[in-house]
Amino acid sequence: KHAILAAYRKDYGEPEDIIVDLNPETGEVALTKDKKNITPSGFGRIAAQTAKQVILQKIREAEKNAVLSEYSSKIGTIISGLIQRISGPIVTVSLGKAEAIMPPGEQSQNEKYMVNQRLKFYVVGIKEGNRGEEIIVSRAANGLLEGLFKQEVPEIASGAVEVKAIAREAGSRSKIAVFSNQMGVDPVGSCVGQKGVRVQAVINELGDEKIDVISFQEDPVEFIKAALSPAKDLTVKIAEKEKTAEVTVADDQLSLAIGRDGQNVRLAAKLTGFKIDIKGKSGTPREVEEKERKAQKEAKIALGVEKGTAEKETKSKDTGKRDQPADDQTQAKKELPLKEEPKKL
Repeated sequence: KHAILAAYRKDYGEPEDIIVDLNPETGEVALTKDKKNITPSGFGRIAAQTAKQVILQKIREAEKNAVLSEYSSKIGTIISGLIQRISGPIVTVSLGKAEAIMPPGEQSQNEKYMVNQRLKFYVVGIKEGNRGEEIIVSRAANGLLEGLFKQEVPEIASGAVEVKAIAREAGSRSKIAVFSNQMGVDPVGSCVGQKGVRVQAVINELGDEKIDVISFQEDPVEFIKAALSPAKDLTVKIAEKEKTAEVTVADDQLSLAIGRDGQNVRLAAKLTGFKIDIKGKSGTPREVEEKERKAQKEAKIALGVEKGTAEKETKSKDTGKRDQPADDQTQAKKELPLKEEPKKL
């Protein structure tokens, strides 16, 4: 009926209060207005092509709406997809029945994507785009990390182990805090698996992204200590209202606690929700670094002095041997046994 109205509109202008009567058995069409038949002569033949196009368009829209309705129920889950094409910064992913878009902000920073590459994606949602509603998927979302652990760890899937917090810098490093809701279940051990097989499976899926699995603690002081692992022997003072924490660590553990480019302490802050100010026992990170540099310099100087002294002593001994007096050398020769001359016959 929409197609017939579109065909009428094309040739006769905008229809007003027109009723379309369509006989489903014979296919006959009648247009009435105010109970009067206004069907143009030969309208069926004229409208056929237009009607066909409109019908196909409506079918495609219905199929798309059905697909979008299906994937709207998969928001927040993980699905497998095939990278179909890469158009500049936008990656288009084939999900089988539908296509999805992975914008730059949802891409992992250290991953290189290739056409026909199969990966797992996190379904972020359905948003209005340039071509209507589009399915948005991600490789950078925290939900991808949680979903992969849920697939690999039965204790998380069953609810015995709960993921409490995630801090992630996609493609580089992540921290995940887990908690056990069941007595006798080790949350960290469950996620790591025997010989690390479970966590390694997640790491492999994320392109060798480093993952720290830590035990969630109700006490914020203990949680901050755990979040700053692998650094040990930490002293933590917190201001609960301001959500700030002062952490003191041994000088030899300071660089470990801060991490490369500050990544470890940055992830710990995201995980715990506290702003973390970290320093060594000898002072701020800069002061500790300066102290270590000075100590290394002094050690090099001391090593150079010792080496120089040893070389002088060795040289002195060698010179003493070479500068032995001539008389002593003559005496040494005299003391050597004389060879007997052969007897003449």
